[in-house]
Formats: sequence, C-alpha cells, structure tokens
Amino acid sequence: MKVILLDELRGKGGEGDIVDVAQGYAENFLFPNKVAQLATPGNIKQLEERRHNIEKREAKRIADANLLKGQLDGQKVIVNAKIGEDGQLFGSVTSTQIVDALKSQLGVEIDRKRIARGATIKTAGRHNVEVNLYRDITAKIIVQVGPEASVEPEPKSPADAVHVDEQQTVGAEEAKKSEQSE
Repeated sequence: MKVILLDELRGKGGEGDIVDVAQGYAENFLFPNKVAQLATPGNIKQLEERRHNIEKREAKRIADANLLKGQLDGQKVIVNAKIGEDGQLFGSVTSTQIVDALKSQLGVEIDRKRIARGATIKTAGRHNVEVNLYRDITAKIIVQVGPEASVEPEPKSPADAVHVDEQQTVGAEEAKKSEQSE
C-alpha cells in the first residue's frame, strides 16, 4: 500500500515521501497516529503544492541536527551507578538515564528513542554511544559509568556551583521524605 508520510518514519523516509508499506501497518499504526495518509491522486496533488514548504522544513531540520551534532560529538557524560566488585552494575544504565545525563550536564534535551539500540550498559567504565539525531546524522558521545565517575563536572561560575549544591540538597531532602513515607 502506498502512503504519503506526514512525519519522519525511521527506516522508511521523511515528511512528503511516498513509500510502500504493509496494509496492516498503515491501517493500525500510521493512519491512527497521523504519521501517514493514503497516496490517492488528490493527496499526491496536494503534496506537490506543499513541496516547497516541506523542503524548507527539511533543510531546517538537517541544519538543526548538524548543529546539535557539533555540540554533542565527542562529549563526555557521567552516570553514577552501583557497582559490584567485579565491575558489573547492579541493573544497567538505560537510554533514559543517558538522556537525563545529557540534559543535566550538557543542557541538551533529546528523545530517549534517539539513543542507539544496544546502548544499555551493564559494566562500569567508558562506553561509546551513538545518538541518532535525524535520518543519517548521528553523534557519538562517551558515557562514563561508575563510582569513580561520581566527581561532579566543575561548575563554570560560582553561581553554577551554588545551583548544583541546592539541587543536591533538595534531592537529598526528597529522598528522605520518600523513605519516611514508605
């Protein structure tokens, strides 16, 4: 079944692309989630009329992704975790924790689904992780896991240091309250 994509669909294409997909996939996922519409002659004609706007949005998305790649490529984020004596983690570091570390340490907010599959980390140390920013644009970051990584990054200014201390104090108070309520 031929459909017109209304948004990026990983592995298939981007907005305005006409792709062939299984009928069940289109009817049960793409259409209800407004990710695609049926490629009828009328819809194709409307697509051609909107093509210029779609190309401008696509160029902006690519520029934004390249800018974000420049910010992220080679950056190091630190994730603290409990570690056994043999270097194995109790649990694992998930994409959600990596995204939270990116937001808190680098100020970059991305969707957890953008972290490459297989990025679940189960050992301490240094790990290279890919972040899929847009279509073929990816950034490689370094995730440092372990108790030795518990050293906070140095604040850029004294005001930042006060802000970090306040966050740690508030976090400790919230943890005590949740323990007492249980």
